Amino acid sequence: MNQFWDSEASGRRLLWLSWLVLAVLAAVVLLTRTLTPIDETRYVGAAWEMWLRGDFLVPFKNGEPYSHKPPFFFWMFHVGWALFGINEWWPRLVAPLFSAGASGLVFLLARRLWPQQPATAGLSALMLTTSLWWMLFSTTTMFDVLLAFWVLVGMHGVLAAADGRRWGFAGLGVAIGMGALTKGPVILLHLLPITLLAPWWNPGLTRRRWFGGVVLALLLGAVIALAWAIPAGLSGGKAYRNAIFWGQTANRMVASFAHKQPIWWYLPMLPLLLFPWFVWPDLWRALAGLKREGLDRGARFCLAWLLPVLIAFSLVSGKQQHYLIPLFPAFAMLAARGLVARPARRVVLPVLLVALLGVLLALAGAGVFRARLDGLAALPLVWPGVLICVAALVAWQAVRRGCQPSVALALLSALALSLTLISAQPAIEPLYDIKPMAQAIRKVQQQGATVVNLQGYHAQYQFLGRLEAPLVELGDDPAQQLAWLKGHPDAYVVVYFRDAHVLNTIPALHQQIYRGGAVALVSAQEAATLLGAEGGQRHAMMR
Repeated sequence: MNQFWDSEASGRRLLWLSWLVLAVLAAVVLLTRTLTPIDETRYVGAAWEMWLRGDFLVPFKNGEPYSHKPPFFFWMFHVGWALFGINEWWPRLVAPLFSAGASGLVFLLARRLWPQQPATAGLSALMLTTSLWWMLFSTTTMFDVLLAFWVLVGMHGVLAAADGRRWGFAGLGVAIGMGALTKGPVILLHLLPITLLAPWWNPGLTRRRWFGGVVLALLLGAVIALAWAIPAGLSGGKAYRNAIFWGQTANRMVASFAHKQPIWWYLPMLPLLLFPWFVWPDLWRALAGLKREGLDRGARFCLAWLLPVLIAFSLVSGKQQHYLIPLFPAFAMLAARGLVARPARRVVLPVLLVALLGVLLALAGAGVFRARLDGLAALPLVWPGVLICVAALVAWQAVRRGCQPSVALALLSALALSLTLISAQPAIEPLYDIKPMAQAIRKVQQQGATVVNLQGYHAQYQFLGRLEAPLVELGDDPAQQLAWLKGHPDAYVVVYFRDAHVLNTIPALHQQIYRGGAVALVSAQEAATLLGAEGGQRHAMMR
């Protein structure tokens, strides 16, 4: 085992294995689902409206400037559309490609931190790629893996600057600027703590020179961000300008209360987010051994990266699991360092948990939970559940016969997720595939009719329907909605319902189930009837 970990070639093989796993996961997701509302469709919709307008400075959502997110992610969509034409698959490949880049950066960073243990680099990449939440968000059209990529660029810059290379501060500045263009000022929360703690993880720094370089990096990052923000603010108008220069930051502080959770909320989430690694007892024994021997520079670097940011996110009342995605590389490198120093030999607990997932899927497919989980029993889950159980048994036996436990767990984790996604696709796709509704809206708009969305609209139909006109958004007041509909009898209305059974009683141009309820495209007259007739009984069924 020790010979395996001492081999530089083994580290490179693990990196290639991590890329192969990522490619398989991306292919599975591309084949099993479409863009999912509300987040994925909203972001691709914003890029679509920029493309239609030929305006690559200001993102738009349903015809209005969209100040909630900077444009870098949208620009990446545009690059692919310029090369391959307008398509759905390219936006869904952007996150996997940046995930692959992040794995490569983790490999290089770990190799720089522990040059005497070359296999640590490859194991770091593999553990990162096969952590549950990283796998999920690497195949989701959202910002967090891209942000993690720029955090890793910044960490390379920090480490280079600490080693005396002045270009490191330039790398840190580029990471700050590009991270701000990806997800806003949150990049500072990820990069500044490790610079402030540099005298702890890298003793001997000249503090005046170090912190002077950090200030210059901040200025460079600000210049990069402002190179977009200033012309975008001038182009987008006063309201948009105020939003991106002040309102976005202020709104994010206010929005931190939108998902209010207790201070300890992230801690019980970690075993799930970092599965299977966080629940592996041998990993924790290896990390305890590192502590007993004394933390080396690399371990201190990872802790200075991981702990302050985790504490900061815990103190903020608004919490979402994916906020922690940019911290996963630090955990993966620290975990790999421990496992290389003390190779694990047992995988009983994580394998049993994966096998338990297989058993639950098989029981659900057999109808055991029919009374409690209506609809789940209809899924073809028996055979995927059995396959997961068999894979868990094979992984356990392989480890007993000398296979590297970390490699076996990584492959088992990726296989279990892939089989779960494939088996769940028949039930998930009808709930979230809104392309038929988007295309129905497009046909109505092409005939010259106005289309109204009778609920808060997140631009989920814009790209999937290739819509060239926004939908009308009415206020929340039913009386005002009713008055508008009566004044526009030729319009069509997108209406949402809590109960899908109501579709059987409504005349509609198009209707389908949608996110646990239903959605229908109806005439303005029918929408007015739903809002006002029968004493509001039908209205009570509407969302």
